[in-house]
Parts: sequence; C-alpha cells; structure tokens
Amino acid sequence: MAQTVEWPKKAREIHNHHFDSTIWNDFAFRDDDIVVATYGKSGTTWMQQIVGQLLFGGDPGIEVATMSPWLDLRVPPKAEKLPVVEAQTHRRFLKTHLPVDALVFSPRAKYIYIGRDGRDVVWSLYNHHANANRAWYEALNDTPGRVGPPIEPPTSDVRQYWRDWMDRDGYPFWPFWENVRSWWSIRNMPNVMLVHFADLKRDLPGQIRRIAAFLDISVDESNWGAIVEHCSFDWMKQNAPKSAPLGGVFWDGGARVFINKGTNGRWTDTLTADDVNDYESRAVAELGADCARWLASGET
Repeated sequence: MAQTVEWPKKAREIHNHHFDSTIWNDFAFRDDDIVVATYGKSGTTWMQQIVGQLLFGGDPGIEVATMSPWLDLRVPPKAEKLPVVEAQTHRRFLKTHLPVDALVFSPRAKYIYIGRDGRDVVWSLYNHHANANRAWYEALNDTPGRVGPPIEPPTSDVRQYWRDWMDRDGYPFWPFWENVRSWWSIRNMPNVMLVHFADLKRDLPGQIRRIAAFLDISVDESNWGAIVEHCSFDWMKQNAPKSAPLGGVFWDGGARVFINKGTNGRWTDTLTADDVNDYESRAVAELGADCARWLASGET
C-alpha cells in the first residue's frame, strides 16, 4: 500500500513592512506552478532567471522580475497582484521568502529552496539595504497595510549590522533560522528540491540540468548554450534591469546594485575569530549539524 504524504499545513500569518502572507490563502494553484523560495539574498533572482530561461528556451528578452512576482510582498496589495498572476498563461513561477508554516503548501506545485551561508546573506543584505533610496522606504513604510514598525536606514558599520542581525535573529528583516529549518524539514517531500548558492557557482550547467529534470522541462539542446549564458552572473549583471524589481528604481545605482557581486566570503575580512565561532555554533544549535553543514557549503 502506498504511503500517504502528510503535506505541510499553514499555521500562522506573517505581517511586517515587507510581508502579507494572507495572499497565499486566496491564490489558486495550477498543476504546474513553480515556487522559488529563499530567506532572501540567497540566489532568489538567480534561480528565477534559471527557471525563466528553461521555460522560455534561452530567450534573452524575458524580464523575470515582472513575470515572476514576489507574491507575499505586501506592495502592490493582493487585490492588484492576484488578478495579474491569475491572468498569466505561461507556466507560472513565483517567489516567496516565507517559512513553510506561513505558506499555503500545495501538492500541485513544485518548490525550489535555495540556501546560502548566513554570513554571505548578511553582506548581500547590507548592500541591498544601504543602497536603498527614498522610493524603497516610501513603498515599504508609507503605503497602506503595513503592520508593525517601519524599516529604518542601516548603520554604516557592516559588522554592527551583522551583530544586530545575529542578536535579533534577522533584524531588520525577518527571522533567519526558522526559515532555513522549515524548508530543511520538508526536503524529502516529492515536490521539493533544495539547491545551494555555492553549487550554482561551482557547477552552473550541472545545476541547471538538475533543476530542469526536477521541473520536468525537456531542454532543446540547440538552446542550451543560450540558456547557460543568460544564467551566468556576468550576463545577468550586464542585463540587470531585466531582473531587478521595476528595473532597479528602488536603489541608488540602479539595477546593478540589486544584482551586486554574487560572491561569497566577503565577511572574512571583517568578522573576528570569535564572531565566526559564534555564528557556526549558533548554526548547529538552531539547525542541527547536518543542516548547518549543508547551509555552510552545500555538502550533505
């Protein structure tokens, strides 16, 4: 007798300056939907680009920020966002930064979760936050529907930014450990695949093949070279307005700030040995040894 799968069930809502998780309650899934999930600054846009290139055969003109919206971002509100997504006729690929228990999880969809070492996440978050402009703050803080305090400009000290993020679990964004833990806990679900940022850097073609197989996408080999090229970080940086939300208008320096460096280890020149030990010990305590090892390197 086949074993019954116990699908995750939504247990709570999350609201803040970014999130309105209730949009998933009203979202009508289709059988071939794809959900790209991360904590944030972990390769989300990179994965959206990969999925878009696989779906559209290496088309250089697709704009994933428009085609693949961040569904639980509270702006624009769900009354505007849902009809646009529901009108899409291509295979939909959506983005979320929610932990599993705040998401409506559907057996009809396929989920790709991307992990990245938390120290690299913070350095990328800092660039994202420090270069945000007035329009970014106005959209998040001043539009109707915000719950809780506004998001404030960051400190000029990146190490203090990292310390605040550690001490206040994801501040000023949202909790980190529960996000990783929630997705790791369902990694063996038949419609879930975990991908690591470091593996995308080590073997991008191999990871794209793996993702295509998981999504049941047959690759036209005549388009393979274009697909790989358009998923390279250099190509995405050169064509950043196609990937960044609204073409990058929320960041001083534009879309090339949003698509920043794509490098790991920038924290090594700033964090002390005690800082590193603090993070690594915390990761094991929060996630367990196996998940902590995977998050650090992609190794299982």
